[in-house]
Amino acid sequence: MRQIWDFNGGIHPPEHKSVSNQNPIQSAGIPGQLVIPLQQHIGGPADPLVKVGDTVLKGQKLAEPLGFISAAVHAPTSGTIADICDLPVAHPSGMTDCCIVLIPDGNDQWIQLEQRASYTDLSPNEILHIIRDKGIAGMGGAGFPTEVKLHPPKQDKVKTLILNGAECEPYITADDMLMRERASEIILGLEIMAFILEPDECLIGIEDNKPEAIDAMRAAVAGTKIQVVVIPTKYPSGGEKQLIKILTGQEVPSGSIPADVGVMCQNVATAAAIYRAVYFDEPLISRIITLTGDALQQPGNYEILIGSQVGWLLELAGAREQQISRTIMGGPMMGFTIQSADVPAIKTSNCIIAGTREELPPPPPAQACIRCGICVEACPMELLPQQLYWFSKAQEFEKAEHHNLADCIECGACSYVCPSAIPLVQYYRYAKGEIRQNRLEQAKSDKARNRFEFRQERQERELAEKDAKRKARAEAAAQAQAKKRAEANADEPPKSAAAPDDRKAAVAAALERVAAKKSAPATDSKTGTKTENTPQRSLADIQADYDKALAKLDKLKATAQELESDDPAREKMERAISKNETRVEQARLALEDAKNNQKPDSADTPSASETVTSESQVSPGTSAVPPTTEKSLDELQAIYEKAQAKQEKLQNTLADLPEGDPAREKMIRAIDKNEGRVIQAKQEWQAAQSATATLPIEIEQLEQNVEKARLKLDNMKSSLDDAKAHQPELVEKLQRAVQKNEMRLSAAEQALEEARKNSSTTAKNDTSPSTKPTHDRGF
Repeated sequence: MRQIWDFNGGIHPPEHKSVSNQNPIQSAGIPGQLVIPLQQHIGGPADPLVKVGDTVLKGQKLAEPLGFISAAVHAPTSGTIADICDLPVAHPSGMTDCCIVLIPDGNDQWIQLEQRASYTDLSPNEILHIIRDKGIAGMGGAGFPTEVKLHPPKQDKVKTLILNGAECEPYITADDMLMRERASEIILGLEIMAFILEPDECLIGIEDNKPEAIDAMRAAVAGTKIQVVVIPTKYPSGGEKQLIKILTGQEVPSGSIPADVGVMCQNVATAAAIYRAVYFDEPLISRIITLTGDALQQPGNYEILIGSQVGWLLELAGAREQQISRTIMGGPMMGFTIQSADVPAIKTSNCIIAGTREELPPPPPAQACIRCGICVEACPMELLPQQLYWFSKAQEFEKAEHHNLADCIECGACSYVCPSAIPLVQYYRYAKGEIRQNRLEQAKSDKARNRFEFRQERQERELAEKDAKRKARAEAAAQAQAKKRAEANADEPPKSAAAPDDRKAAVAAALERVAAKKSAPATDSKTGTKTENTPQRSLADIQADYDKALAKLDKLKATAQELESDDPAREKMERAISKNETRVEQARLALEDAKNNQKPDSADTPSASETVTSESQVSPGTSAVPPTTEKSLDELQAIYEKAQAKQEKLQNTLADLPEGDPAREKMIRAIDKNEGRVIQAKQEWQAAQSATATLPIEIEQLEQNVEKARLKLDNMKSSLDDAKAHQPELVEKLQRAVQKNEMRLSAAEQALEEARKNSSTTAKNDTSPSTKPTHDRGF
C-alpha cells in the first residue's frame, strides 16, 4: 500500500453528495438557445471566426485562440449564429462579456471528424496540437488551457502525473459519476498525457467517500502501472497542492508551480476530454454538471452542452422557483452566487446548486474579529487569515503580499470556521483584484517610461551620428580644398622667379595710380572743370555689380528653398541671404549715387565761376572734385579680408551639406569663383603695399597693421585654448581662424619689411645727385 501524507488545516463540512449521485448521468438535450462566451478559461479571449447569420455545424470552430494562453471555442450543436454581443456571464460581479449566441436547428449535425484507432503513431507535438485545436481546458478548477499546462519548463522533468478524482467539495458529484461510468475513457486520456510527458509514475487520487468510483477506476487500471490511491475525506484535499502533498509528501513552494517539484496534476474530466479529442476528433463542447439542491425535483448529473443557460438547466431538473433562495455556480465553499438565471454554463462549470432558504440561509451579519485564531488552524496553506483580513480591510496590499496572499486558494475554510461570520474570502478576492489592477497600471507606466527612454536614446544616437557625419564631411571638404590649392600652387611658376617682376609691375601700376590721383586736382584747377575727373568705376560697372549681387541673392534663395526645414545648412543659408540682401541694398544705393553724379552736364551742374570759387575755398593739396574711386591700402586690405571671410563661409556651408545634395554643386562653383577673387584681391593689396610702402606714414600704418594682426592672433589663440577646455565643438573652427591670422600676420610683417627696404632705398636716392626735387615728383 502506498504511503500517504496529511496537510495542515482542513475542515469536514456536510457532504450532501447523496442528493445527486443516486442516478446515472443523463443527457440534458439541446436547449432553444446557447450563449457561448469567448473567454471560458484563464488567459486571453478567443477571436471570433463567424459572423451573425452564419450557419454552423456541431463541432465547428467558432473562435480561434488569441495568444499563447487561450483556448478555442466550438459550436456545441448545429444551428445559426444569431448574435455576437456582450451578455451576462458566470461571474460573482455579474459582469458581461462577449458571447456568441447560437440558435440550434435541432439536427445536431456534426462536422466531418477524423477518428483514430491509436495515438501512438502521432508525435507528442501533434497530440498537443490536437488538444489545443479542440479547445481542451482544465475542467476541475480555473480552466487553464491544457495544451499549455502539458508544456512544463524544459528543466522540470515531470516524474509524477496525478489525476485528481478527489472532488472534495460538498454537493458536487460530477467527477464521481464520470469515474463510475466512464473510467476507461479517463484511463485512456491519462495514458495519452503520460505518452507526452513520460513520467515515472501515474497516480489517481480519490477520496474514500466514493467507493463505486474507486472500484470502477481500479478495474480500469488493471494490467497497467497506474495506481489508484484512496485518500481520507477532508476538505480541501482536492486542491492541487494539497493532493500533491497527500500523495507524494512534497510541498510546492510559494510562488512555484507543481512542475517545479516534478509533479503535474490534471482533472479526471480533463483526461476524458483529451481521450474524446484524440480518438474521435471531438472538441470540448459538453461536460458533466451536477444539478442539485433542495429546490430541485430531479437533482442529478447531466451531460450538458457548453452554453446552456442556468435557467433552462434548472427547469430541466424540475426547479421549484418559489423555493429557490440562492443559486450558486460551483460548490458551496468556492462557488459564487449568480445574479441571473440567464448566464451560461461554461467549460469550468461543474455544479449548480438551487438551495432553499433553509438549506442555504443568508449569511449572518459579520461581527468584529475576536482574534480566536481558528482560521489559522483551518487554513490548508498555512497562512495567517486573520492578518490578511486586517491588511485587506485597511487596503495595505503590500503587507498582504508579504504575508503570501497570493498563496491563498480561496477554499473558504477560514470563512466556514469563523465564529464572527466574517466573509474572509471576499476580502482576499478584493485585495487580489486591487493588487492585480495596480500591477497592470504599473506595467503600463513602466512600458511608457521605457518607451520614452528608448526614444531619447534613439534621438541622442541619431544626433551623434549626424554630428559625426557632418565632421567627416567638413574634414573631407577641407582635404579636398587643400589638395586643390596644392595642385594650383604646383601649376603656378615659382614665386622666387616671378615675384620680383610682378612686384615691380604692381609697384609701377600703383605709382601711376597715385600720381594720377595727386595730379587730378592740379589739372582741375587749371581747366576749371570737372570733366577730366572721370571716376575709375563706370556706371556700367556699378550697374553690373548691382545685377550680380541681385542674381546671387536669387540663387541663395533658390538653394534655401531646396533644403529641408530641419537641415542644419538652412540656418546658415538664411544668414547668407540676410547679408546678401544688405549688399544688394548697398549696391542699389551706390548705383543711384553714381547715376546722380553722372549729371554734370545737366542744369544742376555748377558754373565755372562757381567751381573756381569753391575750389578757392579748399585747402592746398586737396581737391574739390568728387573723390577718386582709386582704392586705398586699407580698402584693398578690407576687400581681401572680406573675400577670405566669404571663402571660409562658403567652405563651411559646403561642409554642412550632405552628400548628394543638389546644392553642393552650386556651392562648389561658388567656391571656385570666389577663389579667383581672393587671389586677385590679395595681389592688388600686396602691390599697393609695395607701392606705398616708401612713404614714412605708410610704414607707420604698416607697423600698426602688424601690431593689430599680432594682437588679433593672440586673442584667437586664447579663444582656442578656452574652446579646447570648454567648447570642443568650436576647436576646429578656431584652429582654422588661428591659421589664417598667422598667415595675415606673416603677410603684414613681410609688407612692413619690404616697405622699410624701399624707404631706405628711396632715402638713398633722395640724397644722391641724380635725385629729382620733391616738387618734380608731384609730392
